Amino acid sequence: MKYAILGFIWLCAISAGFSAVTALPAFAVDNMQSTDAPDLTSVRAKIDAKDYAGALSELRGLAEDNQQADVYNLMGYTLRKTGDYRTSLTYYTKALELRPDHKAAREYLGELYVETGETAKAEEQVASLKQLCPDGCEELEDLQKAIAAKAGN
Repeated sequence: MKYAILGFIWLCAISAGFSAVTALPAFAVDNMQSTDAPDLTSVRAKIDAKDYAGALSELRGLAEDNQQADVYNLMGYTLRKTGDYRTSLTYYTKALELRPDHKAAREYLGELYVETGETAKAEEQVASLKQLCPDGCEELEDLQKAIAAKAGN
């Protein structure tokens, strides 16, 4: 019995450690490869049309029912576009807690940092994207362009 209890405690400790490592917080549109996301076609159309209020309304309903990185990423993106940087940061963080390899969330978080003058933090997202796509990717290129454009101003 003593060993069973110790085994259970050990298992809990390992699980807690694994959760802490895999859910590191970090500070979209989204990864199209995701298969567990709800249908976001309508939201994307509203975002493309710059109907951020309509997109937010729809996303709030989806966020209540879906703990899903693409939903949180789009919520962060839409909030950033409306100027609500603080809440946007919260949603990007949630997206990256669920999927640390979410390239779009990393790009958009970096763009948030560019917009708020935190270039060093934006560069951290560049470093993360370089690890995620060593051969390059659109998200990395877009974030690097945003940083360069800000530096040129």
